[in-house]
Amino acid sequence: MRQRLKIGQNLSEKQFLQEALALFHFQFENNLIYNEFCKRLQVKLEQVDSLEKIPFLPISFFKTHKVVTTDFNEEMIFYSSGTSGKETSKHYIKSLALYEKSIVEAFRFFYGDPRAYNFFILLPNYLENKQSSLIFMMDKLITAANSGEKNPSGFYLADHDILYRQLIDEQKSAEKKTILFGVSYALLDFVKKYQLNFPKLIVFETGGMKGRGKEIVKEELHAILKSGFGVKHIHSEYGMCELLSQAYSKGGNLFSTPPWMKLLLRDEKEPIYSSLTSHSGIINVIDLANIYSCAFIATEDIGRKNEDNQVEILGRLDATQIRGCNLLGCTTEFPFIQPSCE
Repeated sequence: MRQRLKIGQNLSEKQFLQEALALFHFQFENNLIYNEFCKRLQVKLEQVDSLEKIPFLPISFFKTHKVVTTDFNEEMIFYSSGTSGKETSKHYIKSLALYEKSIVEAFRFFYGDPRAYNFFILLPNYLENKQSSLIFMMDKLITAANSGEKNPSGFYLADHDILYRQLIDEQKSAEKKTILFGVSYALLDFVKKYQLNFPKLIVFETGGMKGRGKEIVKEELHAILKSGFGVKHIHSEYGMCELLSQAYSKGGNLFSTPPWMKLLLRDEKEPIYSSLTSHSGIINVIDLANIYSCAFIATEDIGRKNEDNQVEILGRLDATQIRGCNLLGCTTEFPFIQPSCE
């Protein structure tokens, strides 16, 4: 399949539907795992003429199968961060250039030219994963931001003293806008020791406590971070190892998508199909940049949609592994497509 979609272009609802259906046809015919999954659901290719009729592949399949469309020699494999002892997802990447384009254009869609920013990255646990899609993403944004002059952008581990002094310098400088992007527990550790009053700082939090402390609700987390950094809003991005696109929130844990991505909702009792009219449920993702893996993914995250079509991320389902097994009955009829039923 030619890469028909130009990442970065605006799409009307009609154009998005056309692109999604074309990609569904391509993946139905060329993705062995997705094809068998659809056949098991007795999906007929010619009957799928709307987003609601597209089957969404449970995200757990990326842990147990090589989910690829067409045969290729991957340029890279991204691994999810996971937690100790748990199986991680694997995303086989045919075109890193496609991912890079999606990263930069999605950021540009919401925040403008990356060259207008300095990026300070506080993701210590992710740096341990040399094949993290998030580390790759932040590295590309830093590269896109660097126009050749001396640039303070970079990654930080536990060197909070250096980061604090750097942020103080940034506050005094008017040359560029400043982004601090960190995992929740690392940002909390930072503000326990240092407090700033930096209203123009753009603070991104992502992930959770990663086993480093007690999980706290988003409202409490954001309240602590807003107070610690002296900002009015906490920004976030919603992405994952299995995707090549990201949704962004500029505050309130409300996420919007770039034109080539959609967050849809499904009922918890309906494990596969989305409802375009549903205002709360489990999140299904359409990522049109996922040309060579699967563009239609049923996540394990719960969301709620508002009147502006933004989605609030409410948390994660419990016992999703069991739910996934029940979906396919845990039979041996199609053993290669079965998720782990342990």
